[in-house]
Amino acid sequence: MSAPSSQRILGRDPSTGKGIAVTTEGGVVRAVDLLEHGETQWLSAGFVDLQVNGYAGHDLNGTTLDVATVRALCQALLKVGVTTFLPTLITAPETRIVAALRTIREACAQHPDVAAMVAGIHVEGPHIAPEDGPRGAHPAADVRPPSVAEFDRWQQAAGGLVKLVTLSPHWSEAPAYVRHLVKSGVTVSLGHTSADAAQLAAAVEAGATLSTHLGNGSHAMLNRRHNHLWPQLAEDRLTSMFIADGHHLTPAQLKAMLRAKGLGRSVVVSDTVALGGLPAGKYQTPVGGKVELKSDGFLAIDDGTGNYLAGAALPLTAAIPVLVNQVGLTLGEAVVLMTSAPGRQVGGRGVLEVGQPADLVAFRWDGASARPDVAAVWLRGNRVV
Repeated sequence: MSAPSSQRILGRDPSTGKGIAVTTEGGVVRAVDLLEHGETQWLSAGFVDLQVNGYAGHDLNGTTLDVATVRALCQALLKVGVTTFLPTLITAPETRIVAALRTIREACAQHPDVAAMVAGIHVEGPHIAPEDGPRGAHPAADVRPPSVAEFDRWQQAAGGLVKLVTLSPHWSEAPAYVRHLVKSGVTVSLGHTSADAAQLAAAVEAGATLSTHLGNGSHAMLNRRHNHLWPQLAEDRLTSMFIADGHHLTPAQLKAMLRAKGLGRSVVVSDTVALGGLPAGKYQTPVGGKVELKSDGFLAIDDGTGNYLAGAALPLTAAIPVLVNQVGLTLGEAVVLMTSAPGRQVGGRGVLEVGQPADLVAFRWDGASARPDVAAVWLRGNRVV
C-alpha cells in the first residue's frame, strides 16, 4: 500500500457542524483547518469496531478460514466506513481457534491493507457461562474453564495479535487468568456471564476493564436486585461496549445504560455476523442453525416466533440514527462512540488529528433516514471507497 501524495479533503465536523479541510500526505494527517466551503458531507476519523464476527457473507467463525476471506471482510467493512476493527473469534475447539488466529496473522503479513485495519484480534470465549441465556449462540460443547496455557498457545499462533479476550468471571480460575492476560498486554472484558457481584469485583481487581455488549448475552429473566448488570453499570473501572442497532437493546435500556456509564466509559460495537449486509431471507448457519434475516436487520432464530435474536446484522453506521433520534445524543457524541472511544482500547485509533493515520470516512445523513450513506473512505490516505 503506497503512501499517497498530498491531498485536501473537505467536509463538515460532526461535533460542530463547521466546515473543515483535512490535508493528508504519506498516509498521515498533516493539517486540520477550519474552512467554510460548499461541501455538505460529514467528515470524521474512520469508524472503529471492536467486535466483528463477519459481514457481507464473510465468516470468521466457520469450520475453516482462509486469507482470502479475511481480506474480503476488510474490503466489505471499508464500504460501511470501518477502517479499524478487531476480528472476533467465538467459542470453538482450541484447534479451530488456533487455526483461525494463524490465518488472520498470515492475512496481515500478506496484505498491507489488512494489517492497517486489523488492530488486533478479539477472542470472545470459550471461557463463558455454560448455561442457556448467558451463553448466547456459543456452542455449549466447547465452553471450558480459563487456561493460561491455552491462551499462551493462542498468542503464539497469532504472533501477539490477541489484544482483547471476553470471559465470564464466574470460573474459579478467572482472577489468575485475568492477571496473566493483563500482564501480557491484553485487555480483558467481562461478558456472556451470570457471575455474581463478588466474582465480577474480583475480575476487576485482577485487571478487567471492559464489559462486552452489556445487556446482551444474558438470561431472559433476571433477579431485580442481584444480577450481573448492576455491578458492571456501577463499576467506574469498567467501560461498557453496547450494540446500538435498535434491536439488541430498547431505546430506554440504551439511554439508561449510557447515562449510568457516562459517555466517557461507553463504546458502540456492531457485533455483526456473516449474514450482516445480505438480503432478507431464511438462512442456515454453522452457529445458530436456521435463522431469518428480516428487512429491518433483525436477525432472528427461525423457531416460528421470530422473537429471539440470533446475532447482529447491521453495520456500525446503523447506530447513528438510534443514538441521535432514539437516545437523544448529538451527532458528534454518537460519532465519538464509534471512533475515538473504541479507538482508545486499541492504541489511540479513530482520532482526526495531526500526526494520526489518515483513516477517514465521509458520510451523508439528513437526520431522519434509517441509515447514513457512506460517501467515501480513505485508508492511510488512499481513497478505497
